[in-house]
Amino acid sequence: MLKASLITDKYFVTGKVDPRIYGSFIEHLGRAVYEGIYQPGSPFADEMGLRKDTIELVKELNVPVTRYPGGNFVSAYNWEDSVGPVNERPKRPELAWQVIESNEFGLNEFMTWAKLAGTEPMMAVNLGTRGIDAARNVLEYCNFKGGTYYSDLRKKHGVDEPYNIKLWCLGNEMDGPWQIGHKSATEYGSLAWETAKAMKTLDPNIELVACGSSGLWMPTFGDWEATVLDYCYDSVDYISLHTYYNNHANDSADFLANSLGMNDFIKSVVATCDYIKGKKHSKKQINLSFDEWNVWYHSNEADRKLEKWVHAPHQLEDVYNMEDALLVGSMLITLINNCDRVKIACLAQLVNVIAPIMTSDTGIWRQTIYYPFMHASNFGRGTVLTSIVDSPVYDSKNYCDVPYLDSAVVWNEENNEIVIFGVNKSFEEDMELTCDLRQFGDVKIKEHIILTHENLKAENTEAAPDTVAPMLSGKDVADDGKCTFILPKQSWNVIKILY
Repeated sequence: MLKASLITDKYFVTGKVDPRIYGSFIEHLGRAVYEGIYQPGSPFADEMGLRKDTIELVKELNVPVTRYPGGNFVSAYNWEDSVGPVNERPKRPELAWQVIESNEFGLNEFMTWAKLAGTEPMMAVNLGTRGIDAARNVLEYCNFKGGTYYSDLRKKHGVDEPYNIKLWCLGNEMDGPWQIGHKSATEYGSLAWETAKAMKTLDPNIELVACGSSGLWMPTFGDWEATVLDYCYDSVDYISLHTYYNNHANDSADFLANSLGMNDFIKSVVATCDYIKGKKHSKKQINLSFDEWNVWYHSNEADRKLEKWVHAPHQLEDVYNMEDALLVGSMLITLINNCDRVKIACLAQLVNVIAPIMTSDTGIWRQTIYYPFMHASNFGRGTVLTSIVDSPVYDSKNYCDVPYLDSAVVWNEENNEIVIFGVNKSFEEDMELTCDLRQFGDVKIKEHIILTHENLKAENTEAAPDTVAPMLSGKDVADDGKCTFILPKQSWNVIKILY
């Protein structure tokens, strides 16, 4: 059996968790909107066509913020197409995903859905084919009380009170050559600055996210962030990060080691932000919005065969397995442990498209990755404690000294509760984890939730939705401020401790 230890102290604090790190993402892509959250005529839909079963699972996930409407989709999007009488809205060829967009679900429908699902909007503006005017106009439509053209247009559309959307993305992945309206860092930085200036003149209370690199692998990574922030540092509040991991090589050990790469990515962007802060002699701190992250690769081959220019195809519909859930758990741990600078994060995406939730005409089910996200979102709120962890390590193809244990400790003072999240990456051995919590006095174990399966490739499907499902452990011991836990091989663990 592997042995690991963890020591934590209530006075060694990493930072407070911003609940928005448990955000998600709905893009007009595949069946995320159509058949995912909106399906008129479905027995699961309400009178507005919104799927009630999806809303219930989203509420169970406790998603505080949802990014919308894209993604690549937003870079050629005319927001005006999505408001007003549905039967008057235009159908458009959608260039990013080469489908037909009907626009029958739009801005106001999304805001209705968000309220029912208990989530706040993170709205994106088009800085690909459009710019300052479109951004200020949609902000006026959403946030101005009345007495102007676009605020009165909103009222005409049946929405009397402003939405007061406070979080906005200035475009999406503008460093990517695949992006409609792709720009150089200089072109984008200048446009983001001018757009941010106009938007904050209209509503000084909003927060703005500038586009960072689309991934650590981009050849312009680092230079892009530095150049963009050199332009718009004073006008924006966050810079974005995106990353997806895959296991095309079927190398599970290397796949699970990617949490180290994610951590390095975060540290590199923080360093760049702070370099520009120093260069500008600024007192302002730019924080991070990790607004796209997930595992994405299972659907790649199927997507190459899709017919183009159809409406809402089965696109990017990854079916997740046990090892995907482990990496998603480790990625959540990485976000939690960087909560001092990562203030927003969005699991991409929420329903049907590389998602924790899947729907069909006959039902709904939770994918394997649903559970780590649900556990972290519901139990990972509070103060993150800096821990000293001693774990055995391994080497993989792309990483050295990979800890078998990924862990994070969150202190919820209101509930007198400490929550330890842990992933045992070993495929062969259970792990005995000893935790020193004597700073909290006499402690007792409230619950130890485990997600594991003997088969790393085990999946949840509509026919077998509980193949991979959480269970409770009964093998743990607490004595005089010290606790010992058994983390099964290849497992995600949530340990709740009362003091």
